[in-house]
Amino acid sequence: MTQLIKIAGALVLKCAKHGPLLAAPGDANDFLGDAWAHEADVLAIPVERLGPDFLDLSTRVAGEVFQKFVNYRMRCAIVGDIQMKLENSKALTDFVRETNKGDALWFVPDFETLRVKLERMPVA
Repeated sequence: MTQLIKIAGALVLKCAKHGPLLAAPGDANDFLGDAWAHEADVLAIPVERLGPDFLDLSTRVAGEVFQKFVNYRMRCAIVGDIQMKLENSKALTDFVRETNKGDALWFVPDFETLRVKLERMPVA
């Protein structure tokens, strides 16, 4: 079930594990629309909602989707275990490491890790 949760002053739209996939750049519009409808500051998308090729950086899907989120100033967290994908791709490992350093896009293993990350961020 999709939930709107307030964490450290941020409204986080915690997307349900089941629902339409984020599989192509155009799919980002539905996630953005849902976030705006809930007046969310952060989208928390479970890895179960990612299309099968989403984390294959050679498809460019992830980059295009994340660029759209950044352009519309919607922070996004991909929530769940992607360890196997990381073990098979140095490029993805580097991408995850770099994005996790920023304040717009994160990959976190669970929702509690996202909660801690948001609580440690400076208040805007």
